[in-house]
Amino acid sequence: MLAVGIVSEVFGPHGQGLPGFDFALCAERPGPVPTDIGVPLAIEHGLDRLAAADLVIALPGAGFRTPPGPAVLEALVSAYGGGSVLAAHCVGTFALAEAGLLDGLRATTHWRFAELLAHRHPDVAVEADALYIDEGRIVTGAGAAAGFDLCLHLLRREHGAAMANGVARDMVLPSHRDGGQAQYLAAPVPEDCRDERLSEVLAWARDHLHEPLPVTELARRAMMSKRSFARRFTAATGTTPHAWLRNLRLSSAEELLESTDLPVEEIARRVGYGSAAVLREQFVRRRGVPPRSYRRSFTSTP
Repeated sequence: MLAVGIVSEVFGPHGQGLPGFDFALCAERPGPVPTDIGVPLAIEHGLDRLAAADLVIALPGAGFRTPPGPAVLEALVSAYGGGSVLAAHCVGTFALAEAGLLDGLRATTHWRFAELLAHRHPDVAVEADALYIDEGRIVTGAGAAAGFDLCLHLLRREHGAAMANGVARDMVLPSHRDGGQAQYLAAPVPEDCRDERLSEVLAWARDHLHEPLPVTELARRAMMSKRSFARRFTAATGTTPHAWLRNLRLSSAEELLESTDLPVEEIARRVGYGSAAVLREQFVRRRGVPPRSYRRSFTSTP
């Protein structure tokens, strides 16, 4: 049920100005489907619904050790052959592997079952430490709440950072989680940060992103030593001050590239990079594409 909740929350209805999708749950046999919390799901659609889908996500289930039936495997292969993007997270990855869709590709799953996946499917390069792995039309994610990371990545990849960030805010997700792959994820002020002084300093940093912002200055504003600040920062955000600032700068650059026609040089200045060349270097290293290519893909301006 957690997996169902994740995908329905991301791709279901949101507030005004956020996207809506034609979302459907499908099963080999429509009707009541048992779940791990004892409440059955009423599934209306069969596997034929997959043929028209732009995105098919194989959800995890308790019976993942038993391969899906031939009809399910055939439907997955057929959807892929018809141009659908196929994704899975947690042990849902096993279904894609059983269908032969992961052969020769990198993939991930819940860390607890990564060794089993690698043993059963030696042609799959299993990476147990990744939150998700994007192989183009095949995308796999890690276990449990990493389904949010997977879904938001898909949303960001297809529709841009502003839309993905809007959906994340609508769901009041926790702060950025750094994984092993290049990710299009924001670095917001932690919504659940209970350290008032730290929260105020992070909000101040967002408003002064064009400045250098050394850790010593952030620690001074928090009235802490540099070591204490770094320790409390990591406890609150799950990452280091340096990594948080880097992702904040890149996330802000993404939104400016999407929503404005400002020159890249001006965007670099506004987000705290000394030059367009430095922004380009960081963008290519962390996002996989240069800023101008990103703008061509996701721009909302003429």
